[in-house]
Amino acid sequence: MLRPLALALALGMAALAPTLMPSSAAADAMAGGVTRIKDITTLKGMRENQLVGYGLVVGLANTGDTLRNAPFTEQSLTSMLDRMGVNVGSDQLRARNVAAVVVTAELPPFIGRGNRIDVTVSALGDARSLLGGTLVITPLMGADGQIYAVAQGPVAVSGFSAAGEAETVTQGVPTVGRVPNGALIERELPDHFGNMRSLILELRNPDFRTAVRIADAINVYTQTRFGGRGAYERDYRSILLVNPPDVSPVRFLAEIGDLPVTPDAPARVVLDERTGTVVIGADVRVSTVAVTHGNLTVRITEMPVASQPAPFSDGQTVVLPDTRVEVQEGEGRLAILQGSSLQTLVAGLNQIGLRPAGIIAILQAIKSAGALQADLVIQ
Repeated sequence: MLRPLALALALGMAALAPTLMPSSAAADAMAGGVTRIKDITTLKGMRENQLVGYGLVVGLANTGDTLRNAPFTEQSLTSMLDRMGVNVGSDQLRARNVAAVVVTAELPPFIGRGNRIDVTVSALGDARSLLGGTLVITPLMGADGQIYAVAQGPVAVSGFSAAGEAETVTQGVPTVGRVPNGALIERELPDHFGNMRSLILELRNPDFRTAVRIADAINVYTQTRFGGRGAYERDYRSILLVNPPDVSPVRFLAEIGDLPVTPDAPARVVLDERTGTVVIGADVRVSTVAVTHGNLTVRITEMPVASQPAPFSDGQTVVLPDTRVEVQEGEGRLAILQGSSLQTLVAGLNQIGLRPAGIIAILQAIKSAGALQADLVIQ
């Protein structure tokens, strides 16, 4: 049922109910929570890079790949042993303590050589579990084909799998694990920060009002601190910064990153039909509309009957179908929804007393009727 969640949202967002305010500043304060600029923006050019590699996990307790079903594991194991001076024929390998894996990682910006990052290890063959395994040295490459890190270490797996002759128990995903601080950085990314001609902040959730508020907050601070304007809003996604003279970009970004602003966002309703999740934004409004919702249940039961022939006859046993159909129509209550605030909207939906599937159906119907003044996102 959505009722406990809806009531909690209503109580938590009750302060967002619209009231008459004498100034725009007070209205901005009611639009959402105050947060720091660095929590809602990123510096253009500062981005992570993805790394990927192919390797082997050894030391598994008979839960690795079946070499005959995973020929790439057999080839990799043979090649590794050959490089170590051990000549083994492919027909002599029968162990199940080795698994081929794909290793992935995120290379943060400005990371230096010799630092360490976490890596994720995912089984590639038919291994049942990576629990207790150790990742053998694995080069990690970027999209340009260059090796930026080398990974190795014990694999930490949160899930487990136990199997017997008649039952199998699995919790979590035992074929995926992590190696904390398992990758050593061997190559640094080019330093684009020192060569930047301009500093541009990009919003994580683009919005015109949020961009203007960030620029105004920075300008108020720079006028007082440096005696000049320090930001210009370019569009709904980015803000151009003007670095003051005799101040390093690092120090300037550190100072303006802690400035508080109130982000804004468009009214939006997110529906997840698979899990029955409904998320309603604070600024969602519903025009006056009457809603009713009733459930129709049709139950079909098959009860076949065997017809036996008479004694000493040449007849045969025949199965006769017997189908019973029951139709039940649930009660539907008519309610008037007028969501002038989130609290009012949630209270109206609770008044009807619906399950999440019913809430989703009603919100879709209200949107089709043109009464839902918000974006409807269906996942």
